[in-house]
Amino acid sequence: MDKRVIVFLALSVMIILGYEYLLTELGLLPQTVVSEPADQTTTEESPSDIGDRDLEPQPPTPRAGGEESPGKPSTDNASAPSARKELTVAETVEVETDLYRAKFTSRGAALISWELKQYRSASNTGALVQLVRQGGKFVQPLTVTTDDTALTKELGQGIYHVAKDFTTLDQNNPTGHVTFSYENPGTGTRLEKRLTFHAGSYVVDMELVQSGLSASVNVELGTNFGIVDWGEGFIGSVGAASLVDDKVEKGMPDSELERKGSVKWAALQDKYFISSLIPKNSSSMVAKNQGDKLVSTAVHLPIDAPRTPLHVQLYAGPKEHDTLQDMQIGLEETIDFGWFLFGSWDTVRAIAKPIFYILRWINEYTHNYGLTIILLTVGIKVLFVPLQYKSYKSMKQMQGIQPKVMALQEKLKDDRERLNRELIKLYRDHKVNPVGGCLPMVLQMPVFVALFNILYMTIDLRQAPLGLWITDLSLQDPYYILPIIMGVSMFVMQKIQPTTMDPTQAKLMLLLPVFMTFLFINFPAGLVLYWLTNNVLSIVQQFVTDRFFFKNRPILPSAENADGKK
Repeated sequence: MDKRVIVFLALSVMIILGYEYLLTELGLLPQTVVSEPADQTTTEESPSDIGDRDLEPQPPTPRAGGEESPGKPSTDNASAPSARKELTVAETVEVETDLYRAKFTSRGAALISWELKQYRSASNTGALVQLVRQGGKFVQPLTVTTDDTALTKELGQGIYHVAKDFTTLDQNNPTGHVTFSYENPGTGTRLEKRLTFHAGSYVVDMELVQSGLSASVNVELGTNFGIVDWGEGFIGSVGAASLVDDKVEKGMPDSELERKGSVKWAALQDKYFISSLIPKNSSSMVAKNQGDKLVSTAVHLPIDAPRTPLHVQLYAGPKEHDTLQDMQIGLEETIDFGWFLFGSWDTVRAIAKPIFYILRWINEYTHNYGLTIILLTVGIKVLFVPLQYKSYKSMKQMQGIQPKVMALQEKLKDDRERLNRELIKLYRDHKVNPVGGCLPMVLQMPVFVALFNILYMTIDLRQAPLGLWITDLSLQDPYYILPIIMGVSMFVMQKIQPTTMDPTQAKLMLLLPVFMTFLFINFPAGLVLYWLTNNVLSIVQQFVTDRFFFKNRPILPSAENADGKK
């Protein structure tokens, strides 16, 4: 490299580093005075002063005991930087009730934390469930936006004045208010958010009073607010949900979904938790896919006139059926009792709700959902004893005539039409229904699926212990004991059940218990307990049936008569 280039670079670095030091030593650059840590609050400033100073350069505003006046430059070079620093520090406001602990920031008057005090995180023992997504540059809950990008930035980044009239909420002090106020005389923008909190409730009432805004505003629910766990596999509906014109829509939008009409609520949900905006008057809602496992939603509120209050409620909490039902807005429909694999079954939903009520009624006496599941399974098994007996009897009859069926199949293998006629005649002569073993199972399927949904989808089993090593019936068995025993029970059932399969098919079916064991390893312990109990009861029922009902009774009472005719 040329020596002149090296000398030039060295001189440039010296000038850059020494310029500020030289000006300071000569007294041409003022010293910056840092304010005391104890004086970092914005509550002494008016909302207009805060908004103006934070968003754009404004003439200095008089402070208590100061001598500055609007339009006149300050002669005190030490106080100006300090005042500027104070006004850019946002304030955190905490609200605590017996159900949750919330935190708001005065920057944008947004919600930054919402912890449920009665629910613990499944992945971190002892940590409270956090409904607000932490980290990432996304719109925060309860932020107000408009179609004007500059105005949205002003409302979202401005520092709001805060007024709070309570410390904690309880039975003696059931209601409290927090008011966030923002005003910018330069733009004529004014917005006031009045939040009303209630002890013993997850509902927050919000009232917006504005002037200088456009013809409508959006209240954002934020990104993933209410979604704690996306889950894997059989999880049901996770993402956005809404009730517009009395029609519920759930799922993850492909990109952006707008629904227009009478909006009852717009929500974000997972299996156990939900956050929802409930507007008093809204013409549309928007749900947006913001990336992998990222979704947001907002409600659109039209403005009739300046300073006309806009009302909207927030619900952020668990998907407790009674709590949601008591709100009488259809929010309980987010608990999908009818979900199974690929969609909702109305028949399953109609059966699931009564079973759900029975499950909770039994638990009022047992106070242990593990024992409740066992007793409920026993009750359902007893209810279906007649159908299962008919199914078992039909299977035994089919097993009895299986040699004759195989003989006909071998004899008439080249004449399919005649084979079908002979098989029908054989079944009629022996009074055997070839689908008799399957029909009772088909009738029982909606009940089994309904119970599957209840045990898999409802929050009642969350953090509910069985005993011993099972401390949470909504989580998988940590030692895989229940799935392994369940797999063994399925193997025993296959061995003792009558079958019409050939030996090769029977051997292949022995792989089913292995497959089901690996599948159920990831299922909640409560669901595995139900399946295991059902298998054990089926084994006992089959043993009793063989021992006391079919021991000295011919399987095919009409077989001899049929042979005599021939």
